[in-house]
Amino acid sequence: MLIKALLLLFIIFVVGRVISRWRGQDVRTSELILWLVFWIATAGVVIWPQVTDPVARYVGIGRGADLLVYVSVLVLFFLAFRLLAAVHRIERDITTITRAVALTRADEAAEIDRQP
Repeated sequence: MLIKALLLLFIIFVVGRVISRWRGQDVRTSELILWLVFWIATAGVVIWPQVTDPVARYVGIGRGADLLVYVSVLVLFFLAFRLLAAVHRIERDITTITRAVALTRADEAAEIDRQP
């Protein structure tokens, strides 16, 4: 019972943070709705964990909690992959911009040197 209370407090905290980020315009309204639905569903699973058991049995897993762990790990690995790909893309873009700025400054410096 203590774990349910702690999880629900955490969910309330996260929902508060999402709403705060939305008010600060760091999160779009569509993202707010997505996260609210996710966290409300998560709270429902915390309160009534047996709801996931039929789905778990359908896919061949013994307990709903195990299914949630498996799905969570897969989603986290996918998100880690997406973040890593985004970081590589940003690094490549920064390198391209830095080269362009360096070439522009070099051209400007050469132009200044040519002036009498």
